[in-house]
Amino acid sequence: MPIRINLLAEAVAEEELRRRDPVKRAIYGGAFLVALSLVWFSSTWLEYMVDKQTLNRVQGEIQTHTNDFAQVQGNHKKFTDVQKHLDSLDQLAAARFLQGNLMNALQQIYVPNVQLSHLRVDQYYTTIGALAPKTNNGVVLPGRPPIVTEHITLQMDAKDVNPGSSGQFDRFKDAIFSLDYFKNCLQTNGVRLTGLSPVQTPLDGKAYQMFSLECRFNDRNP
Repeated sequence: MPIRINLLAEAVAEEELRRRDPVKRAIYGGAFLVALSLVWFSSTWLEYMVDKQTLNRVQGEIQTHTNDFAQVQGNHKKFTDVQKHLDSLDQLAAARFLQGNLMNALQQIYVPNVQLSHLRVDQYYTTIGALAPKTNNGVVLPGRPPIVTEHITLQMDAKDVNPGSSGQFDRFKDAIFSLDYFKNCLQTNGVRLTGLSPVQTPLDGKAYQMFSLECRFNDRNP
């Protein structure tokens, strides 16, 4: 029986041993894992860049809308302030002192031998500034708008052409208070005598006496 000798058996065995070497397989496995990690990192980095661009775009849109909102709020505040001023002017115009009503009331006053010669209406306003809301010990105290008060004074000069009869200015005062217009508008004891001249006798010989009355109207907050 022939004997066969394989001279390459030892080399083949060594090659097979090298192929089955666990260190080499570990290196291959590690290299594969590193490559897989690089692929995962690259995909994650790409997603991060895309998300960052999306975030920057959304933040830019939010900032744009924020600026627009701030502008709208500013315009709304200006509109509200202007509207308040217009409402105040309308309220002032509706509640203003009407000279025509005063003249109509004055022409209804009649006292014998008394002639109204001159009148003057003094009208002015005082203002108390607004108070802003404030917090006191955790309690919010509401503020208030500015307060405007209207003051009206009527000065009347009259001539008594029959100075011999005393108390004509008192009769004229009573005639003023007899009218509903003055009852509703004047303060309590709002008519007072502010001037009384001596009896004067002109060249025509008809004596007369001048007197002045002051009428204070109720203060109003139009």
